[in-house]
Amino acid sequence: MPKKKTPAVAGGSIQVAIVQATFRSDKREHLAKTSELIEEAAARGAQMIVFGETWLGGYPAWLDRCSDVATWGHRPTKNAFADYRHRSITVPGEETIALGRLAAKHRVVLILGASERVDAGPGNGTLYNSLLIFDADGKLINHHRKLVPTFNERLVWGPGDSRGLRAVDTAAGRVSGLICWEHFMPLARQKLHQDGELIHAALWPTAHEIHQVASRHYAFEGRCFVLAAGQLLRAQDLPPELSCPPAEDGELALRGGSAIIAPDGSYVIEPVFDTEEILLAELDLGAIDRESMTLDVSGHYHRPDLFDFHCKDQPGRP
Repeated sequence: MPKKKTPAVAGGSIQVAIVQATFRSDKREHLAKTSELIEEAAARGAQMIVFGETWLGGYPAWLDRCSDVATWGHRPTKNAFADYRHRSITVPGEETIALGRLAAKHRVVLILGASERVDAGPGNGTLYNSLLIFDADGKLINHHRKLVPTFNERLVWGPGDSRGLRAVDTAAGRVSGLICWEHFMPLARQKLHQDGELIHAALWPTAHEIHQVASRHYAFEGRCFVLAAGQLLRAQDLPPELSCPPAEDGELALRGGSAIIAPDGSYVIEPVFDTEEILLAELDLGAIDRESMTLDVSGHYHRPDLFDFHCKDQPGRP
């Protein structure tokens, strides 16, 4: 049976933040910057903080922008991939321990994307596009791997599984998340709607127009708040060995587009492009109950007498 949503207390609210920032290729420098940004968002009152797709490790935008990357035996691509594997993180690992400590220190729910590397056991050497949720006590309470890497992403990442495809209870309410084009998968969406999500993290590299459409539709369909998180990447920071278009001064390969969306599909904060910013908003959770009167795809608008839905559980990971 669908899990009922935790009732939103009338007039109850929560302060949330999306961090839209520029990726740094040096692993330790990037983690230090992440720590500073979490501290700043928490100091401004955020109870939940969200970063974009593969914020840790970075999004491999060179797959789209540079030519010859899919050519067999192409040495520059091999070098770019080797460097990307090195920047990817293990889960659990040094970075997740540090992030858990940050979440606990600032008493915030922390949601962010990561390029994950498996270093031992089944799948050894595989990279995954992952989404991590840390509760305010610092515990990693959900670890989702993108179900299907999109198009040329399959040159980099392996397919994920259903183990993390769920909503979880946190200090900031019941939350869930999907990565990029998973938002175009109707059954993945329905699984999370039935799990009773109140706040959904939609992680993107850049949340351009069609990604805004998907994020707004998700909020309207699921009657939940959506935090659509993008990030910035300078074109000059693409791998120099690859055949990429010449970068103009200040040109961005990833432009952000972060936005916060209400359960009726309207913007709480409209998309922000081309600039580093912490988007901060107070969400009125009572809006979820009000909007559920007209549509509730896991409740009165579900018709379980006509439709069956089941998500296959998969074995646990080592």
